[in-house]
Amino acid sequence: MPRLRQVSRHETDDTLILQMYDQLFGHRDPVAEPGTSTGSPGDWWTVFALVPDVFRHAVQGFGLYRSPQRLLDPVLRELGQTRAGFTRGSQFVFSQHCKSCRALGMSDEMIAAIPSWQVSDLFTPPQRAVLAYTDCLVLEGGRVPDAVFASLREHLIDEEILELTYITAMYEMHAVMSRALRLEFDDRDEVIVELEAPEGFAGFDVGAAISRPTPEQ
Repeated sequence: MPRLRQVSRHETDDTLILQMYDQLFGHRDPVAEPGTSTGSPGDWWTVFALVPDVFRHAVQGFGLYRSPQRLLDPVLRELGQTRAGFTRGSQFVFSQHCKSCRALGMSDEMIAAIPSWQVSDLFTPPQRAVLAYTDCLVLEGGRVPDAVFASLREHLIDEEILELTYITAMYEMHAVMSRALRLEFDDRDEVIVELEAPEGFAGFDVGAAISRPTPEQ
């Protein structure tokens, strides 16, 4: 379950929220009867509905990146969004944008190669430049080597680079929020936990044990 309260249909009279509920869930109450056509629970929407102007701002952001005014190639856009979801560890953002990549005609083989793009020969030079830049945005916090930026500039004009940077950074934010609030497919238990030792184990300092000199020494 999400970490924040969800907003049922009967709890809101906000026009945009109700419009999106209708579009995504039909006439169902999305809290009582969750589920979208892509298989996600849909609780991103019901949690963001807690603050209607934040909900509106987010929806406007979706409209902005899909606007016909965008100069950036949609395939490059989706590569950035999908890679951002993977590198930030958001199952939700990664999974949803794999579907968007497929809708744009990207092959399943190419989509499967996004996590290991560095050793794949499936991507074109512009696509590799976008993936490298995305890794710098997400994994390096925006620290981009000159060589990576120069490669990006070989393929994209300034306006396209700004669009790519804004959209990719926006989706890293969504990835972080989804994980923090345990929304959608990011409602998962922590995977890095201590594993139980065998029964009867009392404790053992491995580092100290292997650093002791042997009798031969």
